[in-house]
Amino acid sequence: MATASTLQRENPQPLAAVPNRKKFVRLTLWPLVAATFFMVSGGTYGTEEIVHGAGYGRAILFLLLTPLLWSLPTAFMIGELSSALPYEGGYYAWVRRALGNFWGFQEAWLSLVASIFDMAIYPTLFVLYLTRMFPWFTVANRAWWVALAVVIACAIFNIAGVKVVSLTSLWLFFALSAPFVAIIVLAPFKIGALANAVTKPTTSTVDILGGLLICMWNYMGWDNASTIATEVEKPQRTYPRAMLVAVAIVALSYVLPFAAMWMTGLTPTAWETGSWADIAGLLGGPLLRIGVVLGGLISAFGMFNALVMSYSRLPLAMAQDGMLPSIFGKLQKKSRAPWVAIVALAIGWAMCLGLGFARLVTLDILLYGFSLLLEFVALAVLRFREPDLARPFRVPGGLFGAIAIGIPPMLLLGFSIIRSEHEQVWNMSSFAFGMILIAAGFVAYAVNHALKPRGWAPAEQKPEPAA
Repeated sequence: MATASTLQRENPQPLAAVPNRKKFVRLTLWPLVAATFFMVSGGTYGTEEIVHGAGYGRAILFLLLTPLLWSLPTAFMIGELSSALPYEGGYYAWVRRALGNFWGFQEAWLSLVASIFDMAIYPTLFVLYLTRMFPWFTVANRAWWVALAVVIACAIFNIAGVKVVSLTSLWLFFALSAPFVAIIVLAPFKIGALANAVTKPTTSTVDILGGLLICMWNYMGWDNASTIATEVEKPQRTYPRAMLVAVAIVALSYVLPFAAMWMTGLTPTAWETGSWADIAGLLGGPLLRIGVVLGGLISAFGMFNALVMSYSRLPLAMAQDGMLPSIFGKLQKKSRAPWVAIVALAIGWAMCLGLGFARLVTLDILLYGFSLLLEFVALAVLRFREPDLARPFRVPGGLFGAIAIGIPPMLLLGFSIIRSEHEQVWNMSSFAFGMILIAAGFVAYAVNHALKPRGWAPAEQKPEPAA
């Protein structure tokens, strides 16, 4: 006969929220929108290969349909679960409550392993735009050192606290948007003017399927905002509004600049990652080119900075549950930031700075897709098991709606699986490499459980994080 403690471990209760923090460190709507914008998008940068692979018309169609099939369902799911369960660790807490300890651990494992590849992308983009203006940085290992400096700087910002990161994100959003507003304004005066423009030869080999995958990558990451729920003002009301506003802003920031450039007649083959700078120079001269380069640097830095805030809360929540050593739960005394988790993750991210952009994207989507699948399953399971759970925001359509909303994102995930069989990592396909990483999560759980057979701490016995 199962004991009460056994039943508790089999059916974990919601994670205890971190004790109330002072109001001045909590995020309100617009800082959360700005932070979410950078966790997902960071502006138009990184989308260039979509046009190269699919052409203008199909690229814009992808950019319009993907948020409807991929982003909006995810935003709805996050809106419901964040408003119902606003706990430290976000999606990790939801999956643990709905599916138990094992799958909660796998959710955190998949997210953290995906972050190793995801977070290496942004310093790579930072360097790509920096070298457009200063080719000197391409010599020897200078680019790697610049990328490492981005990792270190963002770690320092995050140790300073969420308020610093969110307000920085808000101002960075306005700064990086300015050159693209100029592009949208100037393009109607240059209709057909760039049809015969001579551009730098591109080396991109991205095809239409690759363009779709990059489009998916540019629209993923909405759940990252959920991990800081205990640091958001009135999360039940703020999260659903922030998600919907951010989806609209991200879609417009992608579609409008490409629609504007389509009018100029510039050939789609002129586009590759990092080419916004040269193309802006053709349209508006050297000043606009410099503005776009600076915006690219801001975008990459802002994305990395916001995501450090998100990912670092996973080791914090797991340490509070006893599934990681307690040292990962240590907080900086003044900012209450999980400084040990931030430093440990920064070291892991720095180790992947040498991988190529396309390979990073493929692995990132594959691992992220499986973690997203668990979140949609958690949404449906909680609707079935806990119909009376207070849900200030609900996915419409009842239980059927909660199930159906996860179908379009999972169909798109199939494209990443197809593509991952053609990308190579260490003499094996990205798919095979991804499956090895996923299987490693099962082994990691078994080892963890063997070292601590009593499992996760009951919610009411969770210790307060050490300062």
